[in-house]
Amino acid sequence: MAGPGGRGAVKLSRLSTGSPLLDDLLGGGLERRTITQIYGEPGSGKSTLCIMAAVSCLRGGEDVVYIDTEGFSADRFEQIAGEEAVALADRLYLFEPADFVQQGVMIAEAEALLRTKRVGLIVMDSATALYRSELGTTKDALRTLSRHMVLLLGYAKKYEVPVLITNQVYMNVDTDVFFGLGGTALGHISKAILRIERRDATRRVVLEKHRSRPADTSFDYVIVEEGIRGV
Repeated sequence: MAGPGGRGAVKLSRLSTGSPLLDDLLGGGLERRTITQIYGEPGSGKSTLCIMAAVSCLRGGEDVVYIDTEGFSADRFEQIAGEEAVALADRLYLFEPADFVQQGVMIAEAEALLRTKRVGLIVMDSATALYRSELGTTKDALRTLSRHMVLLLGYAKKYEVPVLITNQVYMNVDTDVFFGLGGTALGHISKAILRIERRDATRRVVLEKHRSRPADTSFDYVIVEEGIRGV
């Protein structure tokens, strides 16, 4: 188990995603002090990209706070981490909220780890799964979701870590185009946005938004046991 402190070391401005192709698309990896959002259809590989980034961070010697609202796959973690899985898992701090209220509580509780551990990445997969379940019953669900994201952004800036979130989608029935949930609030708070498109046996990741890289650049990949592989 990682000990407390360790925050004095100089940190690189970006954290590798574990994929050279994705790092290049993002201008060197996940930017610290910001939120990077990945959205796409179910089965498009969003969770795989999250686990790859987590393993990359753990291999670099930093800890990971991982908030999973859809059921963390220990098997997938073991596949991607390989022989290091058991050792790396000791520094993966996993939260699994069961409802939207618990999601907010666990985000707040995560700061204790940020204060005392050498956390290098916060992952939230998915930021909107529980939000979607609240839509029919809670009028201020969007406002609450925004508060959750503002809290995560505050952690990113205060503790100089990247935050990686995934987002579910909805389809515009008139245009057959997918959009991320959470409205413009979630879009504005994310400094980089990646859209994943399913294409039969392959996937395409498109850089939809970035403050220093050209939009609509992309690459195709397939999901493999160790993560993703470009095609």
